[in-house]
Amino acid sequence: MSNAIEKRFKAARYNSGIATPAAPESVWERRVSNHVAYALLAYTGLQIFVVMGAIRGEGMSILPYLGLIVLVAFVIPLCRRVEKRWQRLARSNASEAALTATYRSDRLGIWLFAIGFPFAFVLLVKGLAALF
Repeated sequence: MSNAIEKRFKAARYNSGIATPAAPESVWERRVSNHVAYALLAYTGLQIFVVMGAIRGEGMSILPYLGLIVLVAFVIPLCRRVEKRWQRLARSNASEAALTATYRSDRLGIWLFAIGFPFAFVLLVKGLAALF
């Protein structure tokens, strides 16, 4: 039995050198990635509860649900773009002070968009409905 375990450990040690990441993830990348993930969850929750509640009409229509899917699918590439930007920034030779200032502004932008866009979208839909 111990021979089989030793073989597995030996294989694991051999394979551990094969698949190594190109560069380890930095603290900045991890921080931004966490904020993007939590903001995406908050954004999706607000889309479901705020937007769906505001645009729900009479009868059973699938249109609001398709709109929800489109709005969430619109945001995911934006989130990925922010994460890729921080991969480049973290690997650059920027100073800690510059990275801190950029991180704070990006974090604020991420959360303002995640919380503000659903409400702005509801205002836009309600405004268009009042015009027509």
